[in-house]
Amino acid sequence: MNAPFSGPGGPGLPQERRVVTEIPGPASRELLGRRQRSVARGVSHVLPVFITAAGGGVLVDADGNSLIDFGSGIAVVSAGNAAPRVVERVSEQVARFTHTCFMVTPYEEYVEVCEELARRTPGGYEKRSALLNSGAEAVENAVKIARHATGRQAVVAFDHAYHGRTNLTMALTAKNMPYKQGFGPFAGEIYRAPMAYPLRWPGGPEACRAQALEVVTGLIHTQVGEENVAAVIIEPIQGEGGFIVPPPGFLAGLAEFCRAHGIVLIADEIQTGFCRTGDWFACEHEGVVPDLITTAKGIADGLPLAAVTGRAELMDSVHVGGLGGTFGGNPVACAAALGAIETMVAEDLAGRARHIGDVMLPRLNKLAQATPCIGDVRGRGAMIAVELVKPGGIEPDQAAAAVVARACHEAGLVVLTCGTFGNVLRFLPPLVIGDALLEEGLSILEDAFGALLGTAGSTW
Repeated sequence: MNAPFSGPGGPGLPQERRVVTEIPGPASRELLGRRQRSVARGVSHVLPVFITAAGGGVLVDADGNSLIDFGSGIAVVSAGNAAPRVVERVSEQVARFTHTCFMVTPYEEYVEVCEELARRTPGGYEKRSALLNSGAEAVENAVKIARHATGRQAVVAFDHAYHGRTNLTMALTAKNMPYKQGFGPFAGEIYRAPMAYPLRWPGGPEACRAQALEVVTGLIHTQVGEENVAAVIIEPIQGEGGFIVPPPGFLAGLAEFCRAHGIVLIADEIQTGFCRTGDWFACEHEGVVPDLITTAKGIADGLPLAAVTGRAELMDSVHVGGLGGTFGGNPVACAAALGAIETMVAEDLAGRARHIGDVMLPRLNKLAQATPCIGDVRGRGAMIAVELVKPGGIEPDQAAAAVVARACHEAGLVVLTCGTFGNVLRFLPPLVIGDALLEEGLSILEDAFGALLGTAGSTW
């Protein structure tokens, strides 16, 4: 079916919100019917519109609606859809060759990406990387490397963590529904520690700051034993779990604990990496240097690529042939990554992420002051969230989050929800979004909360 929209995508797309039909419109509804007849129902979607073009801060659907994008494909197209440097490199690479398998006959693009990862990731030590297909695959390989290098088996993950959907990464992921329900049994020797979650820590944020590290390290000591722990894996800012930002000092203290006991610290930067939080990587905010870092999402601006990068002695501890995969580090995906990284450097997208945070946070904090159901505003750079609660406490309000998200969608603003309780609205705009679209998106969000308050009556 030909879509009504026929204009170019990428940065040349008009940067404006335009709602010309109900959302979803008739063309998207027709496509939705086809989807339901052919796609497994276990594959979900947030908004049933079918996209025909995208660029900058907008998504254009099959009915010609132009939507403001506050999702970036879940923090993937940070450099923007169809970014010129990405398109140029990908086009040139596709014309030369699309695949040989790096494990059969290598190619320079793979090596170049690994060199960039060594240059960009935290730590001045000698590094190695392995390129893979997805974030879950990167996490799984990081655990393999840590276990092989240390000769230990136990892995410690955190409450509210999300690390993927493979069997091992489901074991690391905290939330049951929809990620784990009915898919067990899961991999063993996985232990879970409480996350330093300021809003929900017993006693509140100040108690969290004072107690969390001691509680976590104490549980590792008493319930696992430091000498048995191969790795501690943590998202510097948790993603699917609710954009949870631990208090200052927690990550640095955890890194020091791991270093003292020969434990590999794995930073899962799959959602936070590549300029999203205002630094190239979120752990840099406090000067934390992990032993291994996993990346995906924003690494290749929409093409499937992931990596494990870390200390040379850890990465090289694995025997030859122990790491790899047929499609890992595909040359076209590598070309996209090189174009994306070039864009991030040339356009200072880390600085742009900080600017986005400077625009969003004051308005969201002001909104929270006038909105009893907003229990917390948090995040860093262009990774921002609001947590919705029942007024007067911290009981999660998933229903309110769903109402606000639906109102945003109907008005042409793509927002995502997340959190263990489904009560967090998260905002991940492309780092190249213009200020006018950013401000307009925030106004739509404010209107959505106003509608929620207006329909809630005396409850609020």
